[in-house]
Amino acid sequence: MKRLLPFVFLLTLLSLFGCKRQIAYELNEEDIYPIDAQKGKLKTEGQYLAILHANLFQQALSANKVIELEDIIFGFGDKDLIHEVIISNLMNKQNVQLPSDSAMHADPEQFMLDTYERFLIRRPSEAELTWFINYINNHPNVTTELVYFAFALSNEYLYY
Repeated sequence: MKRLLPFVFLLTLLSLFGCKRQIAYELNEEDIYPIDAQKGKLKTEGQYLAILHANLFQQALSANKVIELEDIIFGFGDKDLIHEVIISNLMNKQNVQLPSDSAMHADPEQFMLDTYERFLIRRPSEAELTWFINYINNHPNVTTELVYFAFALSNEYLYY
């Protein structure tokens, strides 16, 4: 018992003086997006079509439909033109999920922030945001369909 007493005393001292007060830091949750587009890999036609459909309809495209659309693209010479035709056809479907034109014109800044995140998975730079806000404000006939069409055809949208 006498042999254990120094160990118990030492253990007690270490537990009393060996502990340091812990400081708790509070962190704000922030969404972090790249400032610029550092995208270097070209999407395959299947990826492009699946992502495009998901962006326009907020649901996945079936594998059979992806293959069918891929066959159309591969059978056509001008990929840019066939992309335009496919986007146009998708935009004309009834269940496409587009914000209203009035919502876009009421708050162009929020509309553009949402559109950049939806299509390009990033936040716009201040220059991009300012340009689009000015464009929407100065062109009352611009529609959400035209903006979405432009984003779906952009070079950046072809890469990930």
